Amino acid sequence: MAGSRGNYKSKHYDELLAWFSTIPGQHVTTQEIYAHFVSTGITVGMTTLYRLLDRLTEEGLVAKYTVDPTSPACYEFISNGNQTDEPSLYHCKCEMCGKLIHLHCDEIKELQEHLLKEHHFLLNPKRTVLYGICDECLKKQAANAQRI
Repeated sequence: MAGSRGNYKSKHYDELLAWFSTIPGQHVTTQEIYAHFVSTGITVGMTTLYRLLDRLTEEGLVAKYTVDPTSPACYEFISNGNQTDEPSLYHCKCEMCGKLIHLHCDEIKELQEHLLKEHHFLLNPKRTVLYGICDECLKKQAANAQRI
């Protein structure tokens, strides 16, 4: 543990960092992180969790991004705090239920390259959201249509 309060390494800090290292490439919300700790019997307050996430983000160990004002911030572990490639943060957002789907798709990268080469437009992967309807909502729509 470091001497200054700002660099203090707590048990929760270590547990959070260890858990993040087991889910590389995954995007999680604060609520999902909190649920994980509750499910493993670790008690941590939301205020503590937000403080730890801010700290991990400042230290470059975790990437934080917000898709839009109605979606919660998401976090992604960056191994060793030394990210070689910018993370692919493309998203699909359901216009019916608000579900956010994180895309890790080579086809999107090809689209990004096409836009740059053919249209001289650089797509920002950290702020790209495709809006539509998720599979679950499509199934609900189909079921409702059959009842009519």
